[in-house]
Amino acid sequence: MITKVFNPTNKPSLSEKNEIIDFLHEHLDRFRDSKEDIGKAIDFALKEYDSFGGFVVTGRENDDIICAVVVNVTGMKGYIPENILVYIATHADHRGKGVGKELMKKAIEVADGNIALHVEHDNPARFLYEKLGFTSKYLEMRLVK
Repeated sequence: MITKVFNPTNKPSLSEKNEIIDFLHEHLDRFRDSKEDIGKAIDFALKEYDSFGGFVVTGRENDDIICAVVVNVTGMKGYIPENILVYIATHADHRGKGVGKELMKKAIEVADGNIALHVEHDNPARFLYEKLGFTSKYLEMRLVK
């Protein structure tokens, strides 16, 4: 797998960005967001508007994306982790082969500071995060208005 890191100083082309959005939209499965929301998270990471930035990591095999990660910087160092994992998806044909783990290790290496993430209790990826050292410190609660 060939990995590539995109950030505010190394941005993907428009076609690469759209390919990443399409990939995530398709392979997030039941956890997917709209393409518009995925695009907003990527734009945040690339500082396409006023934001703290972040990065996108892709894994490719034979020129096809097989895994992608989006991490945004929170700007809250010290009281909230500096980064939040917004999206990770692995192509269905490559799941269970360590591809997601390899890309997460790269994201951990690239991230400056700690990383938080939200994962549903029944998401199988939860076990990957635990193997990588993530722990459950809090129960997330939300008020949706």
